[in-house]
Amino acid sequence: MEEEPLFNHDILFQLVQTRMPFGKYEGQLICNLPDAYFEWFKRKGFPKGKIGMLLQTMYEIKLNGLSYLLEPLKKQ
Repeated sequence: MEEEPLFNHDILFQLVQTRMPFGKYEGQLICNLPDAYFEWFKRKGFPKGKIGMLLQTMYEIKLNGLSYLLEPLKKQ
């Protein structure tokens, strides 16, 4: 039986390709949103669904100083 991976690498690609669909930063790539915006969502609550999952993932990446992982993907 094959184990399911703990992390879906496609999520990283989605962070550098998906644009914010609403709000003050509508149209901006999620990976380029300012830290304060993620902190605001953390306080107020992330939206439900895929966009909320992507925002929360990006928040965790920034919080843990892992933004450098996205740099090679941005260049593709």
